[in-house]
Amino acid sequence: MTLADNAIAWYEANARDLPWRQPDTTPWGVMVSEVMLQQTPVVRVEPAWRSWMTRWPTPSALAADPPSEAIRMWGRLGYPRRAMRLHACAVAMVAKHNGDVPSDLDELLALPGIGTYTARAVATFAFGQRHPVVDTNVRRVVARVVEGQPDAGPATTAADLVAMTDLLPSDPPRAARASIAFMELGALVCVARNPKCLVCPLENVCLWRASGQKLPDGPSRKPQTYAGTDRQVRGLILEVLRHATGPVPRPRIDVVWGDDVQRARALAALVSDGLVEPRSGDSFALAGDLAGDTERPGG
Repeated sequence: MTLADNAIAWYEANARDLPWRQPDTTPWGVMVSEVMLQQTPVVRVEPAWRSWMTRWPTPSALAADPPSEAIRMWGRLGYPRRAMRLHACAVAMVAKHNGDVPSDLDELLALPGIGTYTARAVATFAFGQRHPVVDTNVRRVVARVVEGQPDAGPATTAADLVAMTDLLPSDPPRAARASIAFMELGALVCVARNPKCLVCPLENVCLWRASGQKLPDGPSRKPQTYAGTDRQVRGLILEVLRHATGPVPRPRIDVVWGDDVQRARALAALVSDGLVEPRSGDSFALAGDLAGDTERPGG
């Protein structure tokens, strides 16, 4: 059996039961999950994904609403530009693809804000195509099993894509299955700090395991901080705007953070990113918010 065969057999018996993996999940559902899962753990994404798909089961449904509603629905998932990206993709798919997610890789790459990883993931997981889908988990599995290294580098390289392509079966649907199997194996078993080698289906052929090398001390990547950062301040400002149905005057924003310079910088970044729009009377609103000036109760 090949590495892919072993990984697929393990996956069939051990995969998590996630809603975007169900047979009736649409390509749109797969795309939404892939965008949400970027830098956000599954436990937080699952309820958000269900709510999103209930409200906007198709790209056309999302495109019919203003981008402000996508930002509101995004809630506290973090990195809210992803909500804007999904909205922009929905608008583009309505305009160019009759409201459908395109299956062609180049057409996926042409969608606004869709990078090479997301395009390959959608083409693979939604349409059963053969593409190297390489995230942190996959790179770690390949680094250990194939290259004998304790961990992968900080970013995906062309060599990583070649290494993953070499592991994929030639049959596209089975290659797609192998891609998700390697990814799941890295997420659940071949984890960064405490790998569960004794239950890994690739233990007997893992070059890192055979080498006897130990993991380096400390985290392989420096954890990102949040408290006190501009990111936190942007989140606090967005929280105020999400609970308003009209423009919010600057004094309402000023109370969320005491540092005037940092708060102004965070607000300017939200405007620059297209998430927030200045309105008359030194007030601000979510992008594309067409509501009036009455705030929501409790907002």
